Amino acid sequence: MLHRIVGVTVRDVRFPTSSEQHGSDAMHSDPDYSAAYVVIDTDCGLKGFGLTFTLGKGTEIVVCAVEALAALVVGKSLQEIVNDFRGFYRLLTSDSQMRWLGPEKGVIHLATAAVLNAVWDLWAKAVGKVRALIVSCIDFRYITDVLTEEEALDMLEKAQEGKQQREEQMLKQGYPAYTTSCAWIGYSDQQLQQLCTDALKSGWTKFKVKVGADVEDDKRRCRLIRQMIGPNNTLMIDANQRWDVAEAIRWVSNLAEFKPLWIEEPTSPDDILGHAAISKALAPLGIGVATGEQCHNRVMFKQFLQASALQFVQIDSCRLGSVNENLAVLLMAHKFKVPVCPHAGGVGLCELVQHLILFDFICVSASLHNRMCEYVDHLHEHFASPVVIQDAHYMPPKDPGFSCEMLESSVKRHQFPEGEVWKMHK
Repeated sequence: MLHRIVGVTVRDVRFPTSSEQHGSDAMHSDPDYSAAYVVIDTDCGLKGFGLTFTLGKGTEIVVCAVEALAALVVGKSLQEIVNDFRGFYRLLTSDSQMRWLGPEKGVIHLATAAVLNAVWDLWAKAVGKVRALIVSCIDFRYITDVLTEEEALDMLEKAQEGKQQREEQMLKQGYPAYTTSCAWIGYSDQQLQQLCTDALKSGWTKFKVKVGADVEDDKRRCRLIRQMIGPNNTLMIDANQRWDVAEAIRWVSNLAEFKPLWIEEPTSPDDILGHAAISKALAPLGIGVATGEQCHNRVMFKQFLQASALQFVQIDSCRLGSVNENLAVLLMAHKFKVPVCPHAGGVGLCELVQHLILFDFICVSASLHNRMCEYVDHLHEHFASPVVIQDAHYMPPKDPGFSCEMLESSVKRHQFPEGEVWKMHK
């Protein structure tokens, strides 16, 4: 069966998380976790589901971008796409007119991710499990000075050794996770303490704290968290792009006493050399730099790695061009021996990124050293196959697909602006 695509629909789905300060940080004080939610329909009735993550306002712009891309997708068969997935990826990212809106960045790239996520979901459901020549899905354009197709094939071939044992390990133990849900910047100290206490009881050992609004406030909150979790558990801090370069170095130096493993997004996500300067300055303090959730594309990741500007690569399942582009980043990170610790702070991101990080361990890096995947405990109840966390580990998903199909009842209630939830908020 060809599974010919007969329609692409997209809806603006928003959750009012700002009302309780979920997701709040130094730069995003009132986020409403949202998504441009895509459904691909085929002539045989099989559907593919995808999304890209947003924070409320502006989701309607991503919806328009998806609608613009839909004309490139409708009429194609799934077989036609996967037989030349690299070509299909380039078709979406290199349209001679829409390319001017990017290229491979911004709203148009978020829309590309949503559409491609839905295609991967459709493919996995059609065949039960995707078994592909992975490198044939990757567009190596602009990165061959760092990673060639031949090198990628060699990496994947070498990772075959022990692959079965690693797969069994993941099925039994799961992939290590860290939590961000205890210390959003808008939470009170009392709320922070209660959530941290509950997390410790549930087996969490790795905690991330949002910082960057006020240095004395940051000291108090980091001290509180460090006292609660003890000296042996892991603490990370995240400024969400808040500082200039010199300011970042001074501010993080003031927080060094709390022994953070990394400072995440210390400055503009586009400032590769700025991140390199921060990395060099903080290295004697034993603090690494993590970034990537706002990194536009594989080319920027290539340069971050070349410049030794980050010590932790944070891929995002919706910021880059879906699985295709994230595969390129996973392979480049492996070549540079930099651990991958995905970003997953948003609706649907945990569901999506679990597939990527499991693939990285089983088929690419074969390592868990300094590796963990972000987890936020919000909105999973709206998904048909929600992520499963057990003893602070991601347990491998068992349902075929990309795990981002939302419950239709949830979509209808939260669709903006006509959904029941938003009518109540008017």
